[in-house]
Amino acid sequence: MRGRAWAGAVLVLGAQLPALWLAAAVEVYTSEEVVAVNGTNQRLKCTFSSSSPISPQLSVTWNFQPQDLSSHEPVFYYLKEPYHPPSGRFKDRVTWDGNVERNDVSIIIWNLQPSDNGTFTCQVTNWPDVYGSIGEVRLRVVQKVSFSEIHFLAVAIGSASVLMIIVVIVVIMCRQRRQKAQQKRTEVSDTEL
Repeated sequence: MRGRAWAGAVLVLGAQLPALWLAAAVEVYTSEEVVAVNGTNQRLKCTFSSSSPISPQLSVTWNFQPQDLSSHEPVFYYLKEPYHPPSGRFKDRVTWDGNVERNDVSIIIWNLQPSDNGTFTCQVTNWPDVYGSIGEVRLRVVQKVSFSEIHFLAVAIGSASVLMIIVVIVVIMCRQRRQKAQQKRTEVSDTEL
């Protein structure tokens, strides 16, 4: 009898595994760390994948934990429409910048301050996919961009500009040479006639 009970349990578990597979977890993707300058605005990108089509019950929860690891604070909530926080440090400083049809649930934080240093979490549920990973973004607000970042950007833009100028000069010189060569051929053919 024990053999039959064990076989029955295996059959029941085997029948439930496909159902569990269909209710797969939501996978959430974020940047690991974002560096932003004090007083600027920053988009915190969060995307997700789900084995289920987008549900009307899809919800998005953004929370914040300061660097000092004090309690979590609500930042933003989405359920059919965006809900801004009614109070707290992010009141009137958060904007929805997502598009659920494109699996994008990003937000923008306005007027960043050093007190915004910490970890932002993004959680998505899409019925029946209610479990899954939670995306984390560590935000670091700095007073100014470091010299190396500005230097790299200036070199990249300057190099691209110089390269474009060289290409334009070469194209103009080639056209002028063709025109002179064509004029000489025309003059030679005119003198022969």
